[in-house]
Amino acid sequence: MRVVDDVPAATRVLDKRVASLVDATRALADAGDVGKSTPKRRVLDGLRLVLLQDGGAAAVQSMARDLEAAGVFEGTDWASPSSLVPALSTGSLRSPNADTAVMEIVSDLRLVAVAQSDYAHPDVTAEQALQHLKEVLATNAALLFTAATEAERVQQGRMAKVTRTSLTHIAESIGYDSVLDQLVEEIWRILRQRPIQVDHIKETITQIAVARHDPEVDTSSGGFGVDRLISSIYGTTEASREDPGVEVYRSRLESMDEGALQYEAAGFARSMHDTGLVSAYHPVLLRFLREKGSFLLSEALGLSSTGRESLLCFHGLVDALIDAAVHPETAQSVYGLALLLERGILFQPAVGPALWRLLALRLSDYADERLALAYGPARPGRIWLLAGTLSMLGQPLGVGQGDNPTCQSARALSMWAYNDPDYLLQTIAWAARDNEVVMHFEGRPLSSRELEAGLAETLPVDLDPVSLLVVPHLDRIYAEMGRLCSEREGDPHRWVNPEFHGWWAARGFRINVDVESGRLTGLEDFLRHFYGSYHPFHNGNQPLIHPQPAGVAVTDSSGRFVGWHAITILRAALDPDETMRVYFFNPNNDSGQDWGNDVVVSTAGNGERFGESSLPFEEFASRLYIFHFDALEPGETETVSAEEIARVTDLIHGSWGADRLPEI
Repeated sequence: MRVVDDVPAATRVLDKRVASLVDATRALADAGDVGKSTPKRRVLDGLRLVLLQDGGAAAVQSMARDLEAAGVFEGTDWASPSSLVPALSTGSLRSPNADTAVMEIVSDLRLVAVAQSDYAHPDVTAEQALQHLKEVLATNAALLFTAATEAERVQQGRMAKVTRTSLTHIAESIGYDSVLDQLVEEIWRILRQRPIQVDHIKETITQIAVARHDPEVDTSSGGFGVDRLISSIYGTTEASREDPGVEVYRSRLESMDEGALQYEAAGFARSMHDTGLVSAYHPVLLRFLREKGSFLLSEALGLSSTGRESLLCFHGLVDALIDAAVHPETAQSVYGLALLLERGILFQPAVGPALWRLLALRLSDYADERLALAYGPARPGRIWLLAGTLSMLGQPLGVGQGDNPTCQSARALSMWAYNDPDYLLQTIAWAARDNEVVMHFEGRPLSSRELEAGLAETLPVDLDPVSLLVVPHLDRIYAEMGRLCSEREGDPHRWVNPEFHGWWAARGFRINVDVESGRLTGLEDFLRHFYGSYHPFHNGNQPLIHPQPAGVAVTDSSGRFVGWHAITILRAALDPDETMRVYFFNPNNDSGQDWGNDVVVSTAGNGERFGESSLPFEEFASRLYIFHFDALEPGETETVSAEEIARVTDLIHGSWGADRLPEI
């Protein structure tokens, strides 16, 4: 008699792989400290094979306690779950290294077990585990809803699917309702920083809109403010409420009288300035109103008196920019154009002619290929570049470095857009037309075409159009300037920053770390000069005239040193609570970070303007390691009290300076 096996083949495969994983886990647990390498390799391979199967995430979750006890997390960043940073999970989950992605997934599944009280963990509570998972899901929302991109499939192979199925399992385990709360809160937090690149945010909002219409997903209690986000993209105004498509919307505009058009214009402008997001219907309206006169165009852009004056004085240029750059695919350029006009930078004599040049610029074949690779064939490369230029000129503090070690180059672009827009436009023309940028270091010309690679090992693809073309050139030039200073005594930034960023980067320079030993040095003098140069109570209440490059020692949420990072000091002022704060630009893609020891960077609610980060003056000084100042205006360094110096010194010694104390 033949026995019929009713167990599905997929289940049999999963059971077999789980059994192999259990054996490998026991072998790892039994191995000594010296001999763990080989059995750990077996465990990681076994985890990957289990996770590839349907139901694999649940199986690994059930083994979380045994896996950790065996030592799978020992010696890794995941050993202490209380110190994990949710924002860093994105890089791990998308990593081309399968082991890194597997470790992140297994760690998150461990926290699901903790959150559901199946695993009493000594380092983290169920509530803390749940909160961490919510933030991980919020940070990686796109993975919950979208299929793998071509790039992810090439880089990660089948692991691209594993990350998605595992995150879906996690979301189903802790509930979509709570995820939506966190998603919406996270989106609003990012939007308050007004980044230039918001495509991923729009994709997430689209998926939230889809989820809200899914009867199997309970969203009744989630998402305060979600309607405002969805309406900012879909159904912003009466005529676009049911998302009719751009052709239908255009036909509706043709039948409207001036009052109805003004109502549409005001609705789009209000939504755009409220959220920083632009609906694809907004460019359709703007292109239609271009033929109707300045008043309705001004209404659609939401301009103040300054912006209206710019529009009236440069109407021909604005018309040409709208005609060339503003399309449904480049909708965010509308926001950039509005803020560009609000800044009044067209009144600078060189900016208008430079924009006319860019309108007529013929891009090199290489530039066209790079833009097409990053943004697709929907529009020619010059259109993407024009749209990106409008965004950068309108949102100089919205520039991001992407997942690239190019903070200095991103800072330079931001600084030029903020402080010297005609030089930015010149640099864009060089990079786009000539595939070359030439800068000078102490009178010596440096051509990016002739230089070795910079800090970025590969060409970046996750940047805005301007950064995509210009950053590789700047990166090579910045690295070469550093090489030219390699034989000099002291830190190269002393000479590189003023030559790289511009004459307004002050020549006075202070550093509190000895370059040779890496230990703290001259801390009191460093702090007195910083207070004297930047603190309004010690510099005669002199506002900062030009943004200044600076360097900070970035620390994690436990206050441990992570690395050096380039920022821009923008201003120092009292916040609404009468606390003196330093407001600065951070080219990191998310400026709201926990640097440990209660030093939490703020991006909203403490007097920040869009795109600014801030910290109380003492907390900022405790993470600063390099700054520039005007040696002819050092301020009143002697008025800085010993108590102020002591408080900042204690913060340094308690964080990144703990291992850098001077030798006695």
